[in-house]
Amino acid sequence: MAFTFKTPSVAVPSKGRTGILLLNLGTPDDTGYFAVRRYLKEFLSDQRVIESPPLIWQPILQGIILTKRPFASGANYARIWDREENASPLRVFTRRQAEKLSARLEKDGIPVAWGMRYGQPSVKDALTSLMDQGCDRIISIPLYPQYAAATTATANDQLFRALMRLRRQPAVLTMPSFPDHPLFIKALQTSVRETLESLPFKPQQIVASFHGLPKTCIDKGDSYRDECVRTIVALRQALDLREEQMPLTFQSRFGPLEWIQPYTAPFVSALPAQGITKIAVIMPGFMTDCIETLDEIGNELREEFMAAGGEEFAIVPCLNDSEGAIDLLEELSRSALKGFQFS
Repeated sequence: MAFTFKTPSVAVPSKGRTGILLLNLGTPDDTGYFAVRRYLKEFLSDQRVIESPPLIWQPILQGIILTKRPFASGANYARIWDREENASPLRVFTRRQAEKLSARLEKDGIPVAWGMRYGQPSVKDALTSLMDQGCDRIISIPLYPQYAAATTATANDQLFRALMRLRRQPAVLTMPSFPDHPLFIKALQTSVRETLESLPFKPQQIVASFHGLPKTCIDKGDSYRDECVRTIVALRQALDLREEQMPLTFQSRFGPLEWIQPYTAPFVSALPAQGITKIAVIMPGFMTDCIETLDEIGNELREEFMAAGGEEFAIVPCLNDSEGAIDLLEELSRSALKGFQFS
């Protein structure tokens, strides 16, 4: 028996959209005890952040740390809280970055969403927002210039967890770190120069302070320290500074483990004894100002430096929602869009 087949009519699917997802660390919803405790619990329970076995770490965390630490952390957040926006600076600036990037990409029909690894808005909600706008392709940009498992990798983990719950998943492209991207270095260069021009004094030294990591993380293969070096070497070259004029240090150490060195606080506190009493501090590992930049450096380190005999102290703001920051994010987005040209 012979069979004849009619050529089926093929429905042409509507062209999907590509969305940009900005990922940042996170922040408490307010400065109160329970909001800070909830945030710290989520943050410090992440095994990308604390790599100790949970059977050992969780009793310590659930005991003394989550009982006492929210009081101190809440007070620290209160010192930098944006009262007008009723939010932490990290949330304010991340939202503004997304809004300004969205304005740049609007004519191309590319929506932008932003999510936090810990706290709100969640990565899941940000992903859902893009998919609700018809996005079947997602470009994820973790807002960490230098790669670390405790930052970039855990942000990607959270995105993938959200994807695991979906029957129909979008195509996803995750952007790599950008430690010496020309537009990143240009934006830092501009920020330094504008800050120096605004100061009533001339710093004898510009200290570069990056967030620290336990040395064991580097030993296990984290490229973080090498990427910090790439950033600072490129920035020195852009500013025509020698190593001694812009030294590299690492902040935020806690716990008993050895972290990558030199440590920022003791390094800076020792400067007045060397005759260096006027300094500025830049934090090129942070895309947005946050508690580590505004309070740990802007308040605590300033006090330590002055107590040690320092005379003048200034911080170089993070890139935040500056034109240079948005130029960088737009370039990262447009370069990633080329990866979806096949579809």
